[in-house]
Amino acid sequence: MKVGVAYDVIRWEERAIIEAIKKLGHDVRPIQVNKKIFWLTGVNGFSELDFVIQRCVSFYRALASTAIFEEQGTTVVNSFNVIRDCEDKLYTTLKLARNSIPVPRTAVSFSREGCVNVAEELGYPLVVKPIYGSWGRMVSRALDKDSLLEIIEFREYMQSPYFKVHYLQEYVDKPNRDIRAFYFWGEVPAAIYRVSSSWKTNTALGGVAVEAELDDELSEIVKKSGEVMGGGVLGIDILESRNERYLVSEVNAIPEFRNTVRVTGKDLAKIMIETTINNIKK
Repeated sequence: MKVGVAYDVIRWEERAIIEAIKKLGHDVRPIQVNKKIFWLTGVNGFSELDFVIQRCVSFYRALASTAIFEEQGTTVVNSFNVIRDCEDKLYTTLKLARNSIPVPRTAVSFSREGCVNVAEELGYPLVVKPIYGSWGRMVSRALDKDSLLEIIEFREYMQSPYFKVHYLQEYVDKPNRDIRAFYFWGEVPAAIYRVSSSWKTNTALGGVAVEAELDDELSEIVKKSGEVMGGGVLGIDILESRNERYLVSEVNAIPEFRNTVRVTGKDLAKIMIETTINNIKK
């Protein structure tokens, strides 16, 4: 097969994916989207590709280039709809909750007064997140009313309009770790704990990756979450509370996996390409 790999910054993951495609005997075409012109009114030379793996770090580059690939007839993993829905935390939480997948108690408010009312219902501390973003950036913890109002005031002076959408979530008292599980086309090939003494456990913020073994309940939560969000290749973040509740916090449509490969020894790039090809051939 002829496989495209779309990227803007080439990281360890993109190199691993390109190498896996070659080792499996397929043709690979790297596409650096930030150095390419995409014609909306003409052809861009992608018609010979069987599919494209989308790996842009920038959400907007990923979404825009995926729209072009798809509208001009090329299959993309993940699809435009999956990337869009997973990036928007508001929509992700809404969609998971509507499909009876356990998530933290969450509300959205467009005013300071509304945020205070939500906090009275959820209690302190509570978490305030941007609806777009990754790596734990701009995620804040309000310990009381004063700190909540300071966070909201800061957000309302930000230029980006999405900071005026205040996403407020219960604080889950987790055991110094959360779970990143991978969903590839209905299967769960690997999972890790992200361990940290900080309340933010993202590996980008210093969390340590440790291999995790998922029980049947967790595996089913991962599989159902992946299906609800549209399938494909996903990274699913799960919180485990101290009273043993499992709660899905986020779903990532372009997940990083270097640390998972390092601690589990599983070749996720190879598994990703093999399972994707098998599903495209169906």
